[in-house]
Amino acid sequence: MSQTVETHAGSPLTLLSEDEEMFRSSVREFAEGELRPRVEEMDEAGKLDPALIKQCFDLGLMGIETPEAYGGAGAGFFTAILAVEELSRVDASVGVFVDVQNTLVNNALIRWGNEAQKQKYLNALSSAQVGAYALSEASSGSDAFALGTRAVLKDDLYILNGRKLWITNGNEAEIFIVFANANPEAGYRGITAFIVENNFAGFSVGRKENKLGIRASSTTELILEDCAVPKENVLGEFGKGYKVSIETLNEGRIGIGAQMIGIARGALDAALHYTSERAQFGKSINKFQGVQFQLAEMATELEAARLMVYNAARLKDAGKPFVKEAAMAKLYSSRAAERIASQAIELYGGYGFVKDYPVEKFWRDSKIGSIYEGTSNMQLQTIAKLIIGGK
Repeated sequence: MSQTVETHAGSPLTLLSEDEEMFRSSVREFAEGELRPRVEEMDEAGKLDPALIKQCFDLGLMGIETPEAYGGAGAGFFTAILAVEELSRVDASVGVFVDVQNTLVNNALIRWGNEAQKQKYLNALSSAQVGAYALSEASSGSDAFALGTRAVLKDDLYILNGRKLWITNGNEAEIFIVFANANPEAGYRGITAFIVENNFAGFSVGRKENKLGIRASSTTELILEDCAVPKENVLGEFGKGYKVSIETLNEGRIGIGAQMIGIARGALDAALHYTSERAQFGKSINKFQGVQFQLAEMATELEAARLMVYNAARLKDAGKPFVKEAAMAKLYSSRAAERIASQAIELYGGYGFVKDYPVEKFWRDSKIGSIYEGTSNMQLQTIAKLIIGGK
């Protein structure tokens, strides 16, 4: 059976303004009241509940940073991070659904879109349409610039051909940020970002992956077969797609960090709840010092991860350098989430290994954190490069 648990783990409330704390509370109420009852069914079905998607739009969660002029909430990046964390504490699939919309798709359009693109697409993304970010390919993962998708200009259309893999929100999305090389002779300097709608001729969504974790979140293949994209749908400058991708993903990594601390919080909350109720040798197991020390280690690691994620988000909002801090936050929080969720399973004993209880899902969901939006090795490479360079 799925459990409803209170938040015991605490949070650094002194870091939040009154408005931020009110926002956090409202998202938590939604997560507990509307999301939690659906988690088990969505995980088993491998699909988000459409009614829940609509509620995310109705609550303004799909355009948190988007300026009010384009139908969004006009809040800061940190506010989006709070939403991803609170949702992921209950279900990381919904957490990443909201995260990709805000930190990748909306973010790219806000920063790189022209006025006509913002008017058309940001309004739609704030009110009803889901977005997705399509960079990865079969031979282009960590080496993002090795992508093989090509774009050729014919009259007023770019014709795109290629296949994309591991695209989050692929089944739900109607608007895609797609990267293709429009000048292969120039190497990565030919990579260009395009805004692609799911009804464009030559565009289709392929196979949905059957995943270990975040199962309700759709991860799909995209198929581009002579996909016709209007010339005006180039996002940013021609040949500057590499810059769009790098700078957007730098911010997206903080969003994944928020997802990971949400998972870790959910696992710790569940462990605290269970150890206070589970009795052995005549007393609850949280009365034993060995268990207390394990819980203390989990809480300490979570707090460190949370503060790293919050710090990176605050730096981004302040317009200060944050790339190193974002890489560190993603690296550490993904490791912390996996360790905390694994320890929660052990504290549950045999019950932790079955799907009647929530902690096995937290562990399954945590594993993706070391893989997507930059593997842990890529984060280490970024960190090393910046600290050795003295930045």
